[in-house]
Amino acid sequence: MLRDRIGRALPAWQPDMPGYHAVLGMQAFGLEEMGDYARAEAFGRQAIEIEPRDGWAQHAVAHVMEMQSRQREGIAWMRANPEAWTKESFLKIHNWWHLALFHYDLGETNEVLQLYDGPIYGDRSTLALNMVDASAILWRLYLRGVDVGDRWAALAANWVPKAAAGNYAFNDAHAMMAFVGAGLHAPAQTLLEAQREAMRCDDDNAAFTRDVGHPLTLALQAFGEGNYGEVVRLIRPIRSIAHRFGGSHAQRDVIDLTLIEAALRAGDGPLARVLAAERQLARPGSPLSALFSRRGADLSEN
Repeated sequence: MLRDRIGRALPAWQPDMPGYHAVLGMQAFGLEEMGDYARAEAFGRQAIEIEPRDGWAQHAVAHVMEMQSRQREGIAWMRANPEAWTKESFLKIHNWWHLALFHYDLGETNEVLQLYDGPIYGDRSTLALNMVDASAILWRLYLRGVDVGDRWAALAANWVPKAAAGNYAFNDAHAMMAFVGAGLHAPAQTLLEAQREAMRCDDDNAAFTRDVGHPLTLALQAFGEGNYGEVVRLIRPIRSIAHRFGGSHAQRDVIDLTLIEAALRAGDGPLARVLAAERQLARPGSPLSALFSRRGADLSEN
């Protein structure tokens, strides 16, 4: 849908029409999510040439570089002209998050924390879109055993009023990350009950929650409790259908990261090694892929 609905409209557009850059940027993202990376990058770069402030096109090219493990190029791309893509942009925090992902893969956690404390969550936004990015980056650090101090508590406090909403499974999962990180049991239970109510409805979110959101949220809670075998049991069946509850490939990567870390902590060498092998194949240039492979190999030797 992301690719084809724009593709259907694109022949009606000409380069001299106002807003043409935005159509190119949307097409770039759809192509990227379908794995057509070369064309996605070309469309995105063309959009930026026309309008350097097109944050969506900037983001589409960042996605290509993320999926291809081009971390240093990604950092250069995002840092080249941040004045353009941050000015009056609703997407600016998400784009700063993409920069943090590149540093995260390289193991540059101090850079990640600086970005978190600055443009990503320095203002402690209560907008769910921004809180999702904040949860997603802190959870990645949590998986690597990084002490983030009181950052979880501040973020979780902003998620608490939304715990009972039950209106979007993707947000629920990120709220649970914050509740786990902050050690908050009561709002976590409120969230799970809201999901159970949501699954009784007949709308889109009922399906999102039933198919992916609820088992994933339970898995995140289990991870916080150190029940890594349960994490594996809950996440393995949903890996291939996780797109149903929203987000991009880059955002949903946290699901696989959680699964791999759970397998490693559970001491399940065979599973950890095959999961690491999958990631190494998909992202061969990723230092994080290499780290998972080494840790999986270490399990077989111990």
